[in-house]
Amino acid sequence: MNKRRLGTSDLFISEIGLGCMTLGTNEQQATEIIDRALDAGINYIDTADLYQFGLNEEIVGKALKGKRDRVVLGTKVGNHVNREKEEWFWDPSKAHIKAGVKESLRRLQTDYIDLYQLHGGTIDDPIEETIEAFEELVQEGVIRYYGISSIRPNVIREYVNKSNIVSVMMQYSLFDRRPEEEILDLLHQHHISVLARGPLAKGMLSENGLQQAKNKAANGYLSYTYEEIVHMIENLQKHVSTHHSLQAIALQYVLEHPAVASAIFGASSVEQLKSNLALLDAAQISSTMHTQLQQETRPIVYQQHRS
Repeated sequence: MNKRRLGTSDLFISEIGLGCMTLGTNEQQATEIIDRALDAGINYIDTADLYQFGLNEEIVGKALKGKRDRVVLGTKVGNHVNREKEEWFWDPSKAHIKAGVKESLRRLQTDYIDLYQLHGGTIDDPIEETIEAFEELVQEGVIRYYGISSIRPNVIREYVNKSNIVSVMMQYSLFDRRPEEEILDLLHQHHISVLARGPLAKGMLSENGLQQAKNKAANGYLSYTYEEIVHMIENLQKHVSTHHSLQAIALQYVLEHPAVASAIFGASSVEQLKSNLALLDAAQISSTMHTQLQQETRPIVYQQHRS
């Protein structure tokens, strides 16, 4: 498994990572998925305190017991969770972040977090206070580095200018090429890495793409119509061969940009994990194919959160 440096940190993470949001609540199955991922060379595991109202972190923590030294562990904060009522509200305050990290450490059964990420963010947040909280946690040694998880251009620019983030997690795929317009090059210039979430576009960029489009994009996806999605999937399937599965093509596409450190996919079964691991045996896509992939997917741009 190839590894890439995360920003200016001393963390080197696998070029594909396991997002844990879809692991489910079956501990045995979740542990098997994580174990298979680690055995395949994946070392970046990503969760959040919001997922299943903290239960996801607990499951991940149990699964990683005795294996912590093999993992670069990322989690997120910023949503004030009421587990009993299954409610939450946005809270990027210093007080909440410093209280939240203690709960995440407890649930994850670890004494440090490699990458602590703000789980969202708006331009109206007390951004300097939020940054101060993360910086203090670094000084205290409970987190090694911090980043943000956001697709808002105005928020991203604020953190680029004011903080020491090493990463930005954002949605990026062949069906969501918005980061290409203005964000990827900006982050690369500032030596900040991208963690690309949703690289398979809700499974539409998989061998079951047409069925997934029918299930999840019947009313459209982003600014695409359902018909456009189907047309793009059919065009992309023409590139599938014994050397390239559609999953491998989709993952390799997002990994092509030098700002991207890792493509983060979810898996709710061992079978899904295996399908995505096909990337490891796939031939590298050529520059010609990369251009063709761009020509067959209509680019879109961010319309909101501009200033």
